[in-house]
Amino acid sequence: MKYGIIGTGAIGGYYGAKLAHAGQEVHFLLHRDYEYVRQHGLQVDSCDGSFHLDNVNVYQRAEDMPQCDVVLVGLKSVNNDKLQSLLPPLLHAHTLVVLIQNGIGVEEDVQQMFPDVQLAAGLAFICSAKTEPGLVSHQCYGSINLANYSCKGEALMQTVVDEFRQAGIETGLVEYHEARWKKAVWNMPFNGMTVALHTQTDQLLKNQSTRQLIREQMMEVVSAAQHLGVKNLDESFVDKMIETTDAMTPYSPSMRLDYDFHRPMEIYYLYTRPLEIAREAGCPMPKLEMLEAELRFLEADLIPWHVSGTR
Repeated sequence: MKYGIIGTGAIGGYYGAKLAHAGQEVHFLLHRDYEYVRQHGLQVDSCDGSFHLDNVNVYQRAEDMPQCDVVLVGLKSVNNDKLQSLLPPLLHAHTLVVLIQNGIGVEEDVQQMFPDVQLAAGLAFICSAKTEPGLVSHQCYGSINLANYSCKGEALMQTVVDEFRQAGIETGLVEYHEARWKKAVWNMPFNGMTVALHTQTDQLLKNQSTRQLIREQMMEVVSAAQHLGVKNLDESFVDKMIETTDAMTPYSPSMRLDYDFHRPMEIYYLYTRPLEIAREAGCPMPKLEMLEAELRFLEADLIPWHVSGTR
């Protein structure tokens, strides 16, 4: 199939490059490093084996891209308003759009923008960063699960899974709500805590006080998900996430990098939306509500006084 990548960063750049390296036809939309990648190609430095793509199908404008069978959206969710202009040139009647984004509620809102488009969630478990032009640094892990949100045919979903696997990407098909809330178990504590305490994942778990707090935050997510009827999510999953993070390379999650580089943080879908859903269901998450408030404070400090009106 023909793949389009919107958001060629740490995530979209990695999975798109893996597919292209395996021989798939992949078209990349780039912004800041378009000229660099056009001239020098795309480099992936990976714990699983580094590689370089010499001839990359790169574009500065979505209008110049071909229609694609699958579009992988690796944009940060704070930029989803841009999808209204970026997505249409890539779509045909049967295109599947996979939102490889953090948080709860992204598919619902994108579906409102594009009522007839087939959507799936992409749940990536990967440590990856892109801090230099044309270079994706893949540190560890790399699997991705796909969850059907509004795709009309399971055969199409399975074909995408098969082609990801052929590209050397560990991939599975999972239930949508379970997948989104399982991802939140890790994302909600670690993304915000690394920002609030200006640290990395390993340091949070080495300190007994923050290790306990991380666990309690994870259990808040589990309790809310269970209250909402999500299956296969309990304390054993929390144990697994902590054990997996213990074994992980010291890591700065995407929100920490956004904060460090003075970019807007994905607070709405990672915190505000799931916290609202949990409160409405009668199962609030007070420790994560406190973390959201801290993140809102830190984000306000990033906004220049002449834009916000206050300082």
